[in-house]
Amino acid sequence: MRIVLYALVSILLAATVANADEVISTEKIKIKVETFAGGLEHPWGFVFLPDGRSLVTEREGRLRIVSPKGTLSAPLNGVPKVDARGQGGLLDVAIDPDFAKNNFVYLSFSEPGDNGTNSTAVARGVLTETGLGDVKVIFSQSPKVASTLHFGSRIVFDHDGHMFISLGERSKSEFRKQAQDLSSDLGKVIRLNRDGTIPKDNPFLGKQGMRPEIWSYGHRNQQGAAMNPWTHELWTNEHGPKGGDEINITRAGKNYGWPVVSHGVNYDGTPVGKGERTGPAYVDPVHYWVPSIGVSGMAFYTGDAIAPWKGNLFVGGLSIPKLVRLELDGDKIVHEESLLADIGSRIRTVKQGPDGALYLLTDDGEDSILRVSAAD
Repeated sequence: MRIVLYALVSILLAATVANADEVISTEKIKIKVETFAGGLEHPWGFVFLPDGRSLVTEREGRLRIVSPKGTLSAPLNGVPKVDARGQGGLLDVAIDPDFAKNNFVYLSFSEPGDNGTNSTAVARGVLTETGLGDVKVIFSQSPKVASTLHFGSRIVFDHDGHMFISLGERSKSEFRKQAQDLSSDLGKVIRLNRDGTIPKDNPFLGKQGMRPEIWSYGHRNQQGAAMNPWTHELWTNEHGPKGGDEINITRAGKNYGWPVVSHGVNYDGTPVGKGERTGPAYVDPVHYWVPSIGVSGMAFYTGDAIAPWKGNLFVGGLSIPKLVRLELDGDKIVHEESLLADIGSRIRTVKQGPDGALYLLTDDGEDSILRVSAAD
């Protein structure tokens, strides 16, 4: 009975909010912003299925199906137990490149350990009519630590089917230096095969004292990631401390500097490391923000439905609620436009839909999925 009542409430909420829309003028085009689905609680991850439905996660540990009309399902069965404290919980969701054949769904989440410890983990299961079956944890960040901060964690597949997972360094000063330690997963991007095994060409495979899953290191807290569709390289964004949010092209074996160099300072105003912004051992970001906008979510726009935006990169902002449009010239970012700041919604996730619209997850107390399209 509870599931039936919840479904009815979800339908009513979707019907109510779907009527709300706003037309906004931007530098390139007038856009329409609509509430596609409402009634969510701290949504974090979002992915479209081949049949037009989508999956959305809620941080408290719920996975739901969203119909093509924006109706939410009841929570699905089979989700792993999560440590839903602080920034932790059920986080990203992705589907296998061969989902049409195998129905594999991947979830990143904060996996509880002993004595208040936890780690970012990824589980894989088979999507059924009622939930996930045959769920297995295929990766668990090592070591587990006692923190409720900086879990990462986006899941992205490349054109060869490898899986990238972004991992935070868990924030606390006693272990953030492990972002530079190749025997630890903290503050890394890792690269796996789809079953959790290690690709044979990973940069640190076979090197003594180095974890073979590591792809890149020296990261802080990466909450946005996307594969560049033209260069087939992984781009990530990560939170700086007080200032210094970054966008990086995340390449094999490279060191991105945290916590030795940064364009920001610590929250108490003291320098990060020796106060240096760069160094010969570190890869510089392709873009950064001072002050920080709280980067989260990232998508390259490849569609024709919003034609003036084709080829642009979009990033969500949390601490400064907005959507950022970035124009590219190859690997360089040459122009930035702030969008939707007047709406005041924290943007957690950005996805391009099969209809060519942009879909945004908001995370600000009255949480929803927004649809951004070209105005008539």
